[in-house]
Amino acid sequence: MKKILLIVGGGIAAYKACELIRLCRKAGIAVKCVLTEGGQHFVTPMTLAALSENQVYTNLFDLKDEAEMGHIQLSREADLVVVAPATADLMAKMAAGIADDLATTLLLATDKPVLAAPAMNVRMWQHAATRRNVATLRGDGVTVLEPDEGPMACGEYGPGRLPEPEAILRAIQEFSEPKSGAPRPLAGKHVLVTAGPTHEPIDPVRYIANRSSGKQGYAIAGALAALGAKVTLVSGPVTLATPPGVTRIDVETAQEMANAVAQALPADAAIMVAAVGDWHVERAEQKLKKQGGSPPRLELAENPDILAMLGASPRRPGLVVGFAAETEQVLEHAAAKRTRKGADWIVANDVSGDVMGGEANAVHLVTADGVESWERLPKDEVARRLAQRIADAL
Repeated sequence: MKKILLIVGGGIAAYKACELIRLCRKAGIAVKCVLTEGGQHFVTPMTLAALSENQVYTNLFDLKDEAEMGHIQLSREADLVVVAPATADLMAKMAAGIADDLATTLLLATDKPVLAAPAMNVRMWQHAATRRNVATLRGDGVTVLEPDEGPMACGEYGPGRLPEPEAILRAIQEFSEPKSGAPRPLAGKHVLVTAGPTHEPIDPVRYIANRSSGKQGYAIAGALAALGAKVTLVSGPVTLATPPGVTRIDVETAQEMANAVAQALPADAAIMVAAVGDWHVERAEQKLKKQGGSPPRLELAENPDILAMLGASPRRPGLVVGFAAETEQVLEHAAAKRTRKGADWIVANDVSGDVMGGEANAVHLVTADGVESWERLPKDEVARRLAQRIADAL
């Protein structure tokens, strides 16, 4: 990454943009700034200009700016557009495609990746409208970071704080473009990936879930995109940023995930990493109460088997890869699962330790030709190795 266009929204967290610019410059990243009208209530153009050593742009209808640097050119000359802070209002306009000032016009006109770092009141972040807007943006390919949790300027506490500048810098650095001439063996291929857990509601406040963090699936999606694939990531509830170049679809339940997978077809390959819940219960409309000390009776019903559905589908991808998280007889269960589900490969691992939610994994690649066991590796490295094997197979 060499150049970013930083759009500073109108929130109290705008002051952190100053530190972000300093960190980017120290990391060798050039920064040009667009300061919204709201952002000017918290930081000045002169401050951002001094830190970035570049002109700061504020007005869509500035004839001098338009003559020297048209907004279309400004929107496309950077390697990455960063919105920090991304307020609820700014994200709503981004999701709706509104272009009523310089910042939103640039965002609608850009053909470069966009990274948004939200900052707002906790109730605004949790509001259904904001959640819809975030889902829309992620579905459009925008990387929306999860906000930090903590005390806020308004006196409330919860998720909604702007991620620290160091965390935003790390996200920016993940967008580093591949070196010129780097191989992109999956260019032109569509790969479908699932990741994370599913949540099966019991009542309005409780659900059945598992410990999956989504880290391995997200790493795989990112590694496939880095090799040139068009990646559709169907994700259960996680707190991870969308990998660069990946289109993300957020779901909650196994049925929603099954529907999203079916709608995402056709694909050249499907990598089913998600830890899909095996069962669901009939959701109670009201919160279940204790009644004389007797627990409520939960009748479990099977969820759709997404891997088996893909394996038997008339629209079956050319390569179907399943994951098997086991606590005993790992290889035996994985081999049986590959045959039973109609998968080409099964990636099996022992999750009896700290794998779910951890940073490393030791996996076994089970194919029709036998078993290949990999040593314990960081999940990013597991992802890179698997992505390369998929590229070789396709």
